[in-house]
Amino acid sequence: MLLVPMLLIAVYSLMKEGNSVVPVKLTFSHYVRFFTDPDFLLILWRSLVIALKTTIICLLLGYPIAYFISRSSKQVQNLLVLGITLPMWINMLVRTYAWIGLLSKDGLIASLLGIFGIHTELLYTEGAVLLGMVYNFLPFMILQIHTSLTKMDKSLIEASSDLGANKVQTFIRVVFPLSLSGVVSGITLVFLPAVSSFFIPKLLGGGQFFLIGNVIENQFITVGEWNFGSAISMIMAVIMMLLMMLVRRIEKKGASAEDRL
Repeated sequence: MLLVPMLLIAVYSLMKEGNSVVPVKLTFSHYVRFFTDPDFLLILWRSLVIALKTTIICLLLGYPIAYFISRSSKQVQNLLVLGITLPMWINMLVRTYAWIGLLSKDGLIASLLGIFGIHTELLYTEGAVLLGMVYNFLPFMILQIHTSLTKMDKSLIEASSDLGANKVQTFIRVVFPLSLSGVVSGITLVFLPAVSSFFIPKLLGGGQFFLIGNVIENQFITVGEWNFGSAISMIMAVIMMLLMMLVRRIEKKGASAEDRL
């Protein structure tokens, strides 16, 4: 179920033209076309940048929230985790559509800003796309970090305090290294879907903010160039695998740090 579709995409990406699964002539022209066209490279760079921005914002927001939840009582933790996961029960497409109404010119957010004399375009901007991605992917970051924090051995924190470390030193030298596995998992679960997302920029960007996921969708559905779309998909798959290998290496270093503690 996983390997056969990937194999078909790889075959299509090496075919000269047509949608037949039997390649008549192998070619790397689709890959050459992608890497020699500055427009496609710009879109790829934009996708990586906005995915990185989304990941950083989710980390900066998610870690304090996850830390606060982990420090709460068991009953409060259950309620807060339920509050975070509850919106995820609704389809992501529906949740993204809701932001169109909130960010529109006559929407709730624009009306509130208008009270303070702030009149600016909110919808169909990079900020709207970034907001939609952070909103949809933030729970993944929070839940991963929360899991690693709750599994932490609390006696290590007590030992750090007994040895004279203040709260800041304890967090930097004990808490954060022990939660690094959750941070790395959260980064993976946020960055990888963000870099290939297509319906969030399509809805909140209004077609004016094109990312690599939109290019792939456009090649398959609108243009009908399955071969070029498959080549772009393979390029993104390789990029994601390289990123996952990097993440695994960082995670192993975090595990070794935990063993030392």
